[in-house]
Amino acid sequence: MARLVLSLDGQVMAEYNMNKERYTIGRLPDNDIRIDNAAVSGHHSLIINILNDSFLEDLNSTNGTYVNGKLIKKHALQHGDVITVGHHQLRFVEDDEQQDEFEKTMVIQPSARPVEKLRAAAEASEKAGPSISATGKARALDGASAVKKAKLQVLSGAFAGREVELSKALTTLGRPGVQVAAITRRSDSYYIVHVDSGKADDFPLLNGTPIGAQATKLNDNDVIQLAGVKMGFFVN
Repeated sequence: MARLVLSLDGQVMAEYNMNKERYTIGRLPDNDIRIDNAAVSGHHSLIINILNDSFLEDLNSTNGTYVNGKLIKKHALQHGDVITVGHHQLRFVEDDEQQDEFEKTMVIQPSARPVEKLRAAAEASEKAGPSISATGKARALDGASAVKKAKLQVLSGAFAGREVELSKALTTLGRPGVQVAAITRRSDSYYIVHVDSGKADDFPLLNGTPIGAQATKLNDNDVIQLAGVKMGFFVN
């Protein structure tokens, strides 16, 4: 399913799943995607979905509709297209491609993980949480399922709007040689811990502050900045 990610000045404002045949974009309340801004016409643009294809049409708007910086009247939308309506942007995202691209870029697969540093990170995470007896460690992993589900949502860059479900006990994110961190799910909460960086003491940021070498507990609505990408942590 395709989506539209609405943003203003690089900040994501809303997402819209394209599960209907027609979507109108404009300033008036009767639009499917309402953008309450004087630079947007009452009925500015129209998107028509036909099977697996989506078509954008300008509705004779005052300021025009742009795709990737070019003024258009009609346009067949492609994954990654950026529609500009007034001062706002709508990024057209096809989920299957977006997932593949993002995971290749930011989600590090087990075979590529720096094992020794991950082991140290896991130890740091364990010290951060409540102690667990040797006989209870396996049970603790099962108990992690009692923690509320959580996800990351990309807030900046080419993958803005992309979501990653934190369904595993350990999720490793980043770019090797640049900055890598791991998010661990424990019985009480989720923790982020620095794994590796291209420069010494180059730690990921949590709400604008470096996390340091120790595991740090995550809270709902925290903002993580890792390898140049901002991501929001949200508890479902």
